[in-house]
Amino acid sequence: MFNDLFLWGYILIALVLTHITIASVTIFLHRAQAHRSLSLNILVSHFFRFWLWLTTGIVTKEWVAIHRKHHAKVEMPDDPHSPQQKGIAKVLLEGAELYRSESENDNTLLQYGHDTPSDWLERNLYSRHSYLGIIIMLFLNVILLGAAGLTIWAIQMMWIPVFAAGIINGLGHWWGYRNFEPIDASTNIMPLGMFIGGEELHNNHHAFASSAKFSSKWYEFDLGWFYICILNYFGLARIKKVAPVPVINHQNLAIDIETLRAVVNSRFHVMSHYARDVIKKVYLEEKRKVKSHRWKFTRRQMKLLIRNYALLDENAKQRLNKLLDESQSLKVVYEYNFRLQLIWQNKTANQEQLIQSLKEWCMHAEQTGISALAEFAETIKGYRLQEV
Repeated sequence: MFNDLFLWGYILIALVLTHITIASVTIFLHRAQAHRSLSLNILVSHFFRFWLWLTTGIVTKEWVAIHRKHHAKVEMPDDPHSPQQKGIAKVLLEGAELYRSESENDNTLLQYGHDTPSDWLERNLYSRHSYLGIIIMLFLNVILLGAAGLTIWAIQMMWIPVFAAGIINGLGHWWGYRNFEPIDASTNIMPLGMFIGGEELHNNHHAFASSAKFSSKWYEFDLGWFYICILNYFGLARIKKVAPVPVINHQNLAIDIETLRAVVNSRFHVMSHYARDVIKKVYLEEKRKVKSHRWKFTRRQMKLLIRNYALLDENAKQRLNKLLDESQSLKVVYEYNFRLQLIWQNKTANQEQLIQSLKEWCMHAEQTGISALAEFAETIKGYRLQEV
């Protein structure tokens, strides 16, 4: 039927087909099913499920269970696909094999695969005959596109194993930039989340896993979120949760329950602001003070000060300790960063105790004599959660 197209026509068809698959993975499997950050109209949901059956053979329960386990055991030995544990080459080149191996773990499916589709079609067709769909897709491609359909089918079969199982699970925990410092090695591969439907913004996702929106900075674009907004506009999706965004009310001078809620719920934003407004400023001040060549300020040192301490290897920890020994001001602001995190990590304290801890942190920070730290302590009093 379409076997007399020019080359660009076949390329366009391949890109459209694979892009629908990427959209199905990020919207249906990832955001709606695994994290429950949105709900989908029953027809839209079933279209995604049917399309994934045709183009990938993915069983919803298996994908969701493996992804949830990844978050629960991130960077630990039980993480199904951590390049920190298994090596970047292994995850990049054999990501599909790692997925297939974990999908055969009954304990994973039992513990993490709850609340996924279990209707008649799922039990008798999609899960029971998961490879039938991709065989049907092969015949459809060949019938409609001729010999070129076979090549396009092969591209379709490679798309998710390469881009999702390989690039996102591999590079997304190995290389890129970080807006936030969760206790994992997640990175944003690039700010334009277009080619893999927004999954490129992987660090943002790990910081706020239950958010339907992956972009965080003004220059980041999440194509999956763009599609979700369209579906939401037409009543075909309902957004349940997005990442909390703090705003600062400079008129507020008292730390209360609203301040505490904003600081705790948007703690990754708070840590990011602290890195920018305190650590970086003090670092640059110390850099300007250095007269001798006993030690040098480098960009790598700056990253050491910001990086989650649990992610540093022994060599990095030694370099960090040496830097802190050379600068009392840096040592103080680094210590106060730890103290601030301890407030929301305290699981036994009640609200009154946490508010008091935050008040004491601010009071002591203002008394350090470090202007950037004192200014941040004053600013933190104005934190409020933005209404969404």
